[in-house]
Amino acid sequence: MDLFDYQAAAATDPQRPLAERMRPQRLADVFGQDAVTGAGSLVRHAIENDRVFSMILWGPPGCGKTTLARIIALETQSHFVHFSAVLSGVKQIREVIDEAKKQRQFQRKRTILFVDEIHRFNKAQQDAFLHHVESGLITLIGATTENPSFEVISALLSRCRVITLNLLDEDAVGCVLDRAMGDGKRGLGELNLCLAEEARQHLIQMASGDARSALNSLEMAVTLTLAESPPETGTCRTVTLDHVESALQKKALLYDKGGDEHFNLISAFHKSLRGSDPDAALYWLARMLEAGEDALYVARRMVRFASEDVGNADPFALRMALAAMESFRFLGHPEGDLALAQAAVYLATAPKSNSIYRAWNTVRQVVREKGALPVPLHIRNAPTGLMKDLGYGKGYRYAHDYKDGYAAQEHLPDALAGSLFYFPVDRGYEKMIAGRLKHWRALKEKAKKQE
Repeated sequence: MDLFDYQAAAATDPQRPLAERMRPQRLADVFGQDAVTGAGSLVRHAIENDRVFSMILWGPPGCGKTTLARIIALETQSHFVHFSAVLSGVKQIREVIDEAKKQRQFQRKRTILFVDEIHRFNKAQQDAFLHHVESGLITLIGATTENPSFEVISALLSRCRVITLNLLDEDAVGCVLDRAMGDGKRGLGELNLCLAEEARQHLIQMASGDARSALNSLEMAVTLTLAESPPETGTCRTVTLDHVESALQKKALLYDKGGDEHFNLISAFHKSLRGSDPDAALYWLARMLEAGEDALYVARRMVRFASEDVGNADPFALRMALAAMESFRFLGHPEGDLALAQAAVYLATAPKSNSIYRAWNTVRQVVREKGALPVPLHIRNAPTGLMKDLGYGKGYRYAHDYKDGYAAQEHLPDALAGSLFYFPVDRGYEKMIAGRLKHWRALKEKAKKQE
């Protein structure tokens, strides 16, 4: 059975899982990956011009890597081989190569070799088809959830384009569910079912961007709905939140991302961090993530908190928050949740200072009130003779020429001379900063009196 027959059979076989039946068969049916499959994208251009190239599809589970590979083969009339990096070895690779030669010689067909979980291929396996990728005998499409730059040998990686697929957003997952509910041939359209809005939202939140997970959960909820009571003629049976919760074994938490509860929870989280309460911070973090809050939104709030409420009392806090955000981008749910938890505990237990926050607000207000005050002549740049003649740079003291690398001089506009905006607290690293500033400010005052 070739790919075309397989796709047709899979789509109409009611015994196959819903997620398999609803797998898109055309590029136009793919939701949530417009950057990869949309108009003007590299992949769409390659398909439309029949110039498919070897590529590695990198993305989280359920984002459509296998689906995209099959669509590419279908729309380019290519011979498709689905190859498992876990179950196959060098012998099977040789068999694929032999078949590819026959396809090209007798059928005039390109062979697309789809390698699922390509990061599990060892070096010997990757080397076995490297030459054939280079010669063009096979077009390789690899799929991986791991960073290919770490898992794929450089020689093979250099012959492929890495295409990054992302988790589906909520709108895309909702479209996937709606299509399954309405499709009478491949989906659930003939069952006369309605999906309650709160049930739909819970499915979307629990899927965390994974379309396959959303469809599997929907299918289980539908099974419970159909088993609950016999159908009544002309009556639409409703898949309720209770059905979905029973199918997922997970309660829907009270949470409206656009409403009061969203702001209540993020406020509770922020204030727990500020209040140096790691236990409460972890609780509110878990409440938000379990309810389906955008984890990167929470991470961005922690980055903000690191500057606003910790500041230079612990300069490492900002790096920790940024590292947690990047870790989540790399790992996703659920592995990346732990990095967010680690950062939350670190921020909650770090020494606190809002000195940077207060200084920044003060200086912004001064700028608005005072306008564009002129730069003092002695700290202006003087790249030309004329500028030097006008006094640009005259009297500037080069800090490195002075003891301890500090030169007592004024750097603010004349109208603000002597103004102070930053007042470090007597905690953490800012305690050291405060000591330095006290010494430098004393030197500046002494210099003024001597002038």
